[in-house]
Amino acid sequence: MDIRELRLFKHLAGSLHFGKSSRACHVTPSALTRIIQRLEEELGEKLFLRDNRSVRLTPAGKVFRTYAEDALQRHEVLQADLLRTDHLGGEISLYCSVTAAYSILPVIFQKFRSVHPGVQVNLQTGDAALALTKLQNREVDITVAALPDTLPEQVEFLKILETPLVFIGPSAFPETVVLQGGQIDWLLTPVITAEFGLSRERTDRWFREKSIVPNIYAQVAGNEAIIAMVALGCGVAVVPELVLAKSPLKEQIDILAVTPQLESFSIGICTMKKNRNLPQVEAFLSIASSLCSKKGLGVSSHP
Repeated sequence: MDIRELRLFKHLAGSLHFGKSSRACHVTPSALTRIIQRLEEELGEKLFLRDNRSVRLTPAGKVFRTYAEDALQRHEVLQADLLRTDHLGGEISLYCSVTAAYSILPVIFQKFRSVHPGVQVNLQTGDAALALTKLQNREVDITVAALPDTLPEQVEFLKILETPLVFIGPSAFPETVVLQGGQIDWLLTPVITAEFGLSRERTDRWFREKSIVPNIYAQVAGNEAIIAMVALGCGVAVVPELVLAKSPLKEQIDILAVTPQLESFSIGICTMKKNRNLPQVEAFLSIASSLCSKKGLGVSSHP
């Protein structure tokens, strides 16, 4: 087995989806299948259980995943040590939402690239609610995520900013928000919620504490998509104020006066503690921490 095969296995062990891993790793599904079969033949153990609906790691696959992660990290440290000069090399992978990509990361990227131009940065964007999952699955080295109520012990969190969670409604469709005695009638007002994640958890808790069963219109992945649906008059929703502030649709959105207010989001950079052994990750976190302490990120959480 070689490093490339270990990387492909590691990605598949995180995604548990041959199609997603083949696209992300730029190999054909048939080539990925052959590589996994070759690893299984070499080890004498099945690594994955597959049927028409799912892919799962076998007990041997879970053991081998730990080996692969350790071997890949040792390989990266070795490469960094062998090439250690004034210019750091290697690569670093990050995952964040689209909003974080153009509002939080640019200043960090600019500084990091100026100091370490030899490091290759691989950026993935998607639903912010998936950030910690992708990190814990070892799909990426660093994520930008909201601080959960309970931070996993093996995850390190560097706080960047705090942003309120706000209820929003459509400016052009005021009839979407049904009022009763000056208060929102939640039985008649359609609500768009996140499919999962911290925003969904806090929204559900808010309704539960007020003994309200909301009129759910849709469950949507991604705050940007939620804002778009609200702007179209499909319903009201809860989003981080930072996302609204950076949205091209913000002029079509009203922030609703709803009490009590939801608990704010703490947004930060996350990595697995063991990733601090990688000089690229340590360098990135060092620069991010320095900029945060100097308030040099230029990010506002208010529209």
